[in-house]
Formats: sequence, C-alpha cells, structure tokens
Amino acid sequence: MSAFDERLLALEARYAELERELAAPDAYQDIDRLQRLSQEQARLREVVETARRWREAQRAASDADEMVRSERDEELVALAEHEANAQRAAADEEQDKLRALLVPTDPNDLRDVVVEVRAGTGGDEAALFAADLFRMYARYAERRRWKVEVLEQNETSGHGFKEIIFEVQGAGAYSRLKYESGVHRVQRVPQTESQGRIHTSAASVVVLPEAEDVEVEINEEDLKIDVYRSTGPGGQSVNTTDSAVRITHMPSGLVVSIQDEKSQHKNRAKALRVLRARLYDLEQSRRDAELKETRRSMVGSGDRSEKIRTYNFPQSRVTDHRIDLTTHQLQKVLDGDLDILIDPLAQEDQARRLLEETDTPTVSALSRS
Repeated sequence: MSAFDERLLALEARYAELERELAAPDAYQDIDRLQRLSQEQARLREVVETARRWREAQRAASDADEMVRSERDEELVALAEHEANAQRAAADEEQDKLRALLVPTDPNDLRDVVVEVRAGTGGDEAALFAADLFRMYARYAERRRWKVEVLEQNETSGHGFKEIIFEVQGAGAYSRLKYESGVHRVQRVPQTESQGRIHTSAASVVVLPEAEDVEVEINEEDLKIDVYRSTGPGGQSVNTTDSAVRITHMPSGLVVSIQDEKSQHKNRAKALRVLRARLYDLEQSRRDAELKETRRSMVGSGDRSEKIRTYNFPQSRVTDHRIDLTTHQLQKVLDGDLDILIDPLAQEDQARRLLEETDTPTVSALSRS
C-alpha cells in the first residue's frame, strides 16, 4: 500500500471514530470536548467526501470498462467507452484534489509577514536593485489587496536602499511571500556605465512570519533601549528630537533600529514588532534543528545565502534557479505579477512535501490547514 493510501485510510478511520464519539449519548456532557471534536470533524470532512467521490468515479469507470468488454452492441459499446473515459477523468481530478488536501500545510501560511531587503554586492547598483525589489513586492501586495507598511529604511543618495524593512498584512501573505527568501541577482547596464557593459549585482531578501504577542514573550528587563536623533543620507538631520530607537535583546544579541517615524513611541512599537518576528523565526529554527523534522523543500534548502533568482534586463529574462524556471516577462514580474513565479514554486513545494510525507499520518498534521 502506498503512503498516499495509508494516509487517506488513517484519516477516514479517524473521521469514522469522530462520528461515533459525537453520536455517543454522553457527547454533550463536556461542551469543550464536543467543540474540539466537531472542529476536527469539520476539517476532515472535505478529505472524506473527496475520497468518496474519487472511489465512486473509479467504480463507475470500472463498470463501464466491463460493459465495453461484455457488450456486443456497437452503439452501447461506444457509449460505455465514453462513460469510462469521463469517469476516469473525474477520478483523476478528485485524486489531484485529495493529494493537495493531504499535504501538511505550513502553520505560518496565514500569518502577516515582515520582509527585509538588503543591498548586497554591487554598491549603488545593488541599492537601486533593492529598491526595485521593494517596489515589486509593494505592487504585488497591491494586486492582492494587502497592506504594506514600511518599518525602517536606509535610503542612499541615489534613491536606492541599503536596507528596507516592511510589513505586509493580508490573508495568506506568508504562504506566497515565503518563497522570496534568498539572494536575488540582477544583470543589467547601470545608468552610470558609459561603455554599455553589463554589471551583476545582488540583494538579499528575508521573509519572516509575524509573531503574535502571546507567542513570543519579551521581558522588559531583557531589553536595552537607546534613543538618538534620526539622520538621513549624508548625515543630514531628519529630526531635532531623540525619536530614533535602537532595541538590543540581551539574551539573543539581536539588535533592531528604527527611525522612520518622527515619534519615538511609534518607532519603539515598530522596533518591537520587528524584534518579535526575528525572535519567533529564531525559535522556529532552533526547534526545527532540535527535532530534525524540517523537510527539504522542493524550492531549495532554505539557506538564505542561496542564490534563488536572476533578473537579466538585456534579455528581459527572469530565472528561478530552484526549479529551473525561466520566463521572458521581466517587466511584468517587476510590475508585481509575481504569481508567474510563485505559482510554480508553490506547486513544486506541494508535490515534494507530499512525496516526503511517508510516515503514518496524524490528524494534527492536517489540522494546521
């Protein structure tokens, strides 16, 4: 029996068990337990109903095939062949739905995110590329009706960014943007290049799921908070008051500096949000390392130093190196049509995670969806 069949049978058995428990005479004596069981049953219902439709289509196709073999009337044989093909197509469709339903989902998928974009090798050209990436993500968020809020930015005199940190709020933000973590490389002729030579620059992107207050406990005594005057490019004063905030989390050594707002209170709040997201990510990484349960993703190892994508302007080409995907729609991608790249990445990730899910399934794996 395949891992797919084992997983499906286990979930169907659990669904049947839940039906028996909910139908028991004493089920309503414990309201909290009743609610938990009902919620679990609701999560499993789509899997069970899809499995039933899949098996019904398989049986109908088998019956039609039997009629083709036994029937002598040519007209009836033709009808049976047509029915068999239609039922096999329906079975394949339901099986595809089942495979998607059985893939354990990332518990962070529905979270908002904090995105950090930093210029890498390439000097001013890298800073301009970092700004291009920020605009690309902002336009993508606009397409999906997500909200973008800049938390911190370090702008260069040439209108690029040495660093920009921003929050994206919206349903499923992490489920889509998580594939953007890594090193992005650009190949183009800089405006300052008089001889038309192509330069290669890079910027790094880190996407962190935003943590809830209750998930990351930050003790005030663990924080060192410094305030200072905000400055702009070239040391130009932005503010004449001590509104900029630098927070150092002593136990972890993490440091967050925010000077984007003129209000010290707002900068402090933003800095704590970024710190909380980084601590959550740090804790997640530690937990994964300790339990050794982190799956190797189809879209790369997850190492943020890994080069994941190249944007080639002379050829109007974008190549995602994780899945060997190339598109010659560079301008559409930069204008925020990122689904051209994200959809195939998500599909490959889903296929790989299903393939690697060989252990006997547990309901908790599905309940995260």
